[in-house]
Amino acid sequence: MKIDYLILGAFETNCYILRLNETAKECLIIDTGLEAGRLIEFLKQNNLNPAAVVLTHGHPDHVAGVTILRENFPDTKVYIHKLDAEMLTSSLDNCSLSIVPTLFLEDQSVISEAGIKLKVLHTPGHTQGGICLYSKDEGIVFTDDTLFADSVGRTDLGGNMAQLIKSIREKLFTLPDDTKVYPGHGPATTIAHEKANNQFLQ
Repeated sequence: MKIDYLILGAFETNCYILRLNETAKECLIIDTGLEAGRLIEFLKQNNLNPAAVVLTHGHPDHVAGVTILRENFPDTKVYIHKLDAEMLTSSLDNCSLSIVPTLFLEDQSVISEAGIKLKVLHTPGHTQGGICLYSKDEGIVFTDDTLFADSVGRTDLGGNMAQLIKSIREKLFTLPDDTKVYPGHGPATTIAHEKANNQFLQ
């Protein structure tokens, strides 16, 4: 798998662009950030066609860029967990955007787009419909705003810290220790490092 990433918007959201290999032109996007202008530039400069975008949760710093993405690539499918779907059309949650999802995800759903397969791990806590995306074959997991390098997601925007910690322990810390972690913000890490060093999880 070829993984490119961009840090987008004022909230410095990690946007991941996944391809089957270096020469593939179809891609799968994970989160679009608040401002996706640089994402559109990257896609066009590299002649990439986004088959779908997976939204790890419904907060605007992860989803607002879908609007401009679809203006430029109208056939792009939009995935989100069913429990966060309403956040895409709620003016309170997403700054009055109106994003219509294509497909609703559940725990253990398998996303198969652009030659990429990712297993959905429902990890509520940051939001009720927050998800992580796991590839066993690649030994990687995209952890949304659930787990960061040496930290965890905030829960003061309608989340629940006890639920978040439970999600991490039961859904992420059961993955192999050498699994590489790609979070929604900040640098990559590993499951082993977070087990040993994350002060929120000791």
